[in-house]
Amino acid sequence: MTTTSAPTPATPSRSRRIIAISLAIIAALVVAFFVFANLYADWQWYAQLEFQSVLLTQWVARVVMFLVGFIGMALPVWLAIQLAYRLRPVYARLSSQLDRYQEVVEPLRRLAMWGIPIFFGFFSGFAASANWETTWLWLNGVATDTTDPQFNLDTGFYLFAMPFYSALLGFISAVLLVCLLVTALVSYLYGSVRIGQRELRISKAARIQLAVIAGLYLLVQGASLWLDRYKTLVEPGDRITGPGYTGVNAVIPGQTILAIVAVIVAILFFVTAVIGRWRYPLIATALLIVSAIVVGIGYPWVVNTFQVRPNQLALEREYYQRGIDMTQAAYGIDGLEKTNFEAVTDVEQNQLREDAATTAQIRIMDPTVISPTVRQLEQYRSYYQFQDPLDVDRYEIDGVSQDTVTSVRELNMDQLGAAASWQNTTLVYTHGYGVVAAKGNDRTTDGDPVFLERGIPAAGFLSDQENFEPRVYFGEYSPTYSIVGAPEGTDPIELDYPSGADGASETKTTFTGDGGPSIGSVFNRLIFALKFQSEQILFSDYVNEDSQILYDRDPSARVQKAAPYLTLDSDPYPSVVDGRIVWIIDGYTLSANYPYSTTVSLQQAISDSNTTAQRFALDDINYIRNSVKATVDAYDGSVTLYAWDDEDPILQAWQNVYPSTVKPISEMSGDLMSHVRYPTDLFKVQRYALGVYHVDDAQSFYQRDNAWQTPNDPQLDTVLQPPYYLTMQMPGQDAPTYSMFTSFIPSSEGTASRNVLMGYLAVDSNAGSESGVKSPDYGKLRMLVVDADTTIPGPGQVQNTFNSDPLISSQINLLKQGQSEVINGNLLTLPVGGGLLYVQPVFVQASSGTQLPQLQKVLVAFGNEVAFEDTLNEALDVLFGGDSGADSGDADVTPTPGPTPTPTPGEPTPAPTDPAEPPTDDYQAALQEAQQAMLDRQAALQAGDWAAYGEADERLTAAVEQLIELGDQ
Repeated sequence: MTTTSAPTPATPSRSRRIIAISLAIIAALVVAFFVFANLYADWQWYAQLEFQSVLLTQWVARVVMFLVGFIGMALPVWLAIQLAYRLRPVYARLSSQLDRYQEVVEPLRRLAMWGIPIFFGFFSGFAASANWETTWLWLNGVATDTTDPQFNLDTGFYLFAMPFYSALLGFISAVLLVCLLVTALVSYLYGSVRIGQRELRISKAARIQLAVIAGLYLLVQGASLWLDRYKTLVEPGDRITGPGYTGVNAVIPGQTILAIVAVIVAILFFVTAVIGRWRYPLIATALLIVSAIVVGIGYPWVVNTFQVRPNQLALEREYYQRGIDMTQAAYGIDGLEKTNFEAVTDVEQNQLREDAATTAQIRIMDPTVISPTVRQLEQYRSYYQFQDPLDVDRYEIDGVSQDTVTSVRELNMDQLGAAASWQNTTLVYTHGYGVVAAKGNDRTTDGDPVFLERGIPAAGFLSDQENFEPRVYFGEYSPTYSIVGAPEGTDPIELDYPSGADGASETKTTFTGDGGPSIGSVFNRLIFALKFQSEQILFSDYVNEDSQILYDRDPSARVQKAAPYLTLDSDPYPSVVDGRIVWIIDGYTLSANYPYSTTVSLQQAISDSNTTAQRFALDDINYIRNSVKATVDAYDGSVTLYAWDDEDPILQAWQNVYPSTVKPISEMSGDLMSHVRYPTDLFKVQRYALGVYHVDDAQSFYQRDNAWQTPNDPQLDTVLQPPYYLTMQMPGQDAPTYSMFTSFIPSSEGTASRNVLMGYLAVDSNAGSESGVKSPDYGKLRMLVVDADTTIPGPGQVQNTFNSDPLISSQINLLKQGQSEVINGNLLTLPVGGGLLYVQPVFVQASSGTQLPQLQKVLVAFGNEVAFEDTLNEALDVLFGGDSGADSGDADVTPTPGPTPTPTPGEPTPAPTDPAEPPTDDYQAALQEAQQAMLDRQAALQAGDWAAYGEADERLTAAVEQLIELGDQ
């Protein structure tokens, strides 16, 4: 019998291997070049901005932490595998099943012994690299000179050291667990651990290795339990963050006991490694688990149930006080100045005489409403746009501070339509132009803003400054990237503005600043062509040796890249400082590890009708500081960071991480100082905390009998009312100052709310105008606590009064006739005349088509009195008996009659009325009856007399029906 051997498989030719290897090398080089291109582009961006040290620090830190994480995991795991394999029993009798396992594993053994450590090492390295900030903050942490009330440790321990120790212990625990698992697996595969015939046999070498690793793991758990004692100070509890009576007297002692027990169990495992008795450490481990249940869960429950709850205030008072004191310090509200405010509700002539300076600056131009008006009046071309809402600022004009609503004229590339070629969007339409600024307290006769700066070319008090630069290359709506710059003498191609000299239709310009990386060389052009996936960058003839590429142009994005440790305010705003348009941005340092400070959701705190909900890397915080003021030059994009709160320990630590990136406040110019303001988001967080923590004693905090909340916006009842900036004089102040304000109503659950004013909060937002010197009053929080015996309607009540007043309703209905739409502006609350004055501008615009909101009326209220007139000055005079005693900003305005409403089809045209003709006696009587019924209804509501309320409501309905009937005649 003959056999035919199987044909020998053909071996790959040498040329195929060469081709395969060559393709692999080429692919690797291509990938490497793309990675290099991205890194090189980042380096060019940072280098041009002179913040390359920030990028270099991040690269070094990430590489170092990757190596630490990789080696820290891979090396112990490799040692564990090597020891378990090398110390295996050589002549162990294995089962047939293990023999089969070894036959499968053995060909891959060498690969596995190296591959498993590398696999776990890469995961560990990437995780460590992503959290490098924790280690760097620990290395560069500073002392705060403030101690916690429980352990008397410096709060810097909680801010910097505790997060690092927690991460380190978690990392070591993971390493030891992986080592334990691979040791057990290798020992089982190679016979060091044998299971069979109802017994477990472990070789001496495997016993020592497993026992030592288990002992080390329990030592780490003991350290973690010891660290958990300190973590209790930042963990939310029942009423406060941090331990109360149960935590201090049961939880913390229990964790101490468990930590000691864990160390004892670890020692028993080390003993087992020597003597070979597994019984003792296993019994001790079981006892540790039982102790954790009894001491960690059972005992605290007993203390809380049978000791604390029946005597809660007496036992928890000390810890509630800790929570109050530490929360107020963490949110910067410990310097709050509270004043009891006995508000008057009666009106009389000349009541506002002492508040004349305040009433002169009351803002009637709502920045959230008039953006379409500014767009229609100042846009000039469809490819321009303005912020919506507009921003608020103030300027000194002829020695007098003037509150303004402002915006910059930026590009709107979406409006180019068919003209949106690469050349137009990249080389021609490169920048916006000019600033628009209007008085906040004035209006024209038609109800439009009174502009102080406007037009193309720019004209006004700002452009009159020497060396004023109106061009906006860096803004919130700038194109993704633009290529600018050319050699001197080259014909400009950038559109500057759509008008020119000698009848020209446009003026062109060439960027002359230093705003972006150079792309003059072919190599740089290739790099950025890859980055933006645009071959035109590489082949365009318009790109020359002096070309720069501008990108990452949003001011907030630039500051975030220059200072990645900051959380930025949601409202960057433009100002003209020393002749340059600059964006001013507030930066915050945050933490969730301040002891005994309550936790606030940043997203929830800052969301209101002006600010939509945002995502934050760190949302639940219990510490915040406005540590940095940043500016971005709108022309060249230069970023400057100023250490606004140089006592903030987190900023000090980050300055150690990124040295020389933040300038001292002494380098701020006086003009810049006059435009920085108290940041909006910080104020919102503080008012959120003050809803509960405006009280100073533990008993009031426990009883929660004086908890407040921010009222909802009267126009959008599902979101909070935003705070607002005004130049105003608070009771107790010597003169009006630029400040931010908000109000409080009683806290309630569900729909059972009572919309009456309980408190009024202001913060001094004027930093002064002296170079490098912050005003001593800047950031001063002042709260008026409304006297409980006086009922002051809240914003919701006032808005309801405005909407339900029969005379006001009839006039608003007239404004709504035809194709008109009425928009209520911001409802401002002002502490003037010994009480609280409400002011609300009313705008009218077309309901469709071209919309141009124009101020037509102003609503005012004081106590139970309301007025509705064409101007604020008239409304105040009517409200206060014919003469308020003070003039508002629109005192000199004589409104022109509004346009006759266009009736809708089928709607009767109202008969013209002679303004000089007095109303009929019947109409006047019905009006007086309606007003009296409304007052009676309000009095009955406050007294809780529902029968009288129903009777007054019926009289009010009848009077309104009569008014409507008389109006139709």
